[in-house]
Amino acid sequence: MTHIASNAAATSQRQTASRINSYYEESAVDYSFLWSRQHLHFGYWDDNTTSHAASLLNMNRQVAARADLHWLDRVLDAGCGVGGFAVWMALNHGVDVDGVTIVREQVTRARRHAQESGVGHAVTFHLRDYTATGFRAGSYQAVTAIESICHADDKRAFLKEAFRLLAPGGRLVVCDGFRRMRTTGEDELLMRSWLDGWAVPDLATADEFTTAAREAGFLDVKLEDIERFVRPSHHRLHRMAKLAYLPALALEKLGIRSAVQTGNVRAARDQWLALERDLWFQGIFSATKR
Repeated sequence: MTHIASNAAATSQRQTASRINSYYEESAVDYSFLWSRQHLHFGYWDDNTTSHAASLLNMNRQVAARADLHWLDRVLDAGCGVGGFAVWMALNHGVDVDGVTIVREQVTRARRHAQESGVGHAVTFHLRDYTATGFRAGSYQAVTAIESICHADDKRAFLKEAFRLLAPGGRLVVCDGFRRMRTTGEDELLMRSWLDGWAVPDLATADEFTTAAREAGFLDVKLEDIERFVRPSHHRLHRMAKLAYLPALALEKLGIRSAVQTGNVRAARDQWLALERDLWFQGIFSATKR
C-alpha cells in the first residue's frame, strides 16, 4: 500500500510540474506586456506607493525586511520565476542568491537578467524542485518565496526542505495566498476555477500552514494578513481580465491562443470574485530555525 501511495504521489508531482511548465511558458507574453518582465507577483500598496511598478518593488522590500538580510548572507529563493526578486536582493542587500525553479525557460531568462544587471557573480539559477533541492543542509541564512509555494502539491515537503537548508537562526519568509477556510459547493467551484487556471493544486489555510511549519521545527511562526495592502493589485488584475476574457475566448476558438492562456485570463478574473467572497487572502508568513 505504501509503495502504491508513493507512486501515486510521484505521478501527481510530475503532472503538476507539467502543468506549471505549460502555464508559465504559455502565459509569459501576457505577464511581460500586462504585468512585468521580471516580477511575477502582486504589488504592495501603502501610503507612499504611486504606481504598479513601485508596488512590485515595495513587495520585494516587505519580504526582504522580514527575512532580515545582511551583507553576504546566502539566500535561497524558492520558485524564483524569471529572477526578479533574486536579482533585486543581490543589488539592494549585497547577498548571494541561489534561485530554483522547475520551469526551464525561466532559468534561461533569469540568468540573462542577472548578467544584464551586473550580479551574475552573486546570483545563480538552477532547474530544481524546491521540495528536494539537493543543496547542502544548513547552507542558507534565509529562504524566501513569493507566490510560488502555492504551486507545491505538498506544502509540508517544502517546509521540511526549507528547515533542512537553513542555518541555525535562519529565516523563512513566504508571501502567498492562503484560504480563509475549507470550502464546498459554489465557493469551492469558484476557488477551483482560478486555482486551476494558474496551475495551483491548492492553497493551504493559515492554520494548516502554520501548524505544518511548527511540526517541521520552526519557531517564531507568524502569518500576517496583508490583503488590504495588496487589494489594489488584485483589483487591477481583475479589471484587465474583465476586458480581456471575451477576446481571449474568441482568439482560442480561432486557434490563435491556447486553452491555457484563456485559463490564465479566467483565473485573473475569478481570483477577485473569490476575494469578494472572502475565501482567501494574501499573507506573509515568517519563521525562524533555532
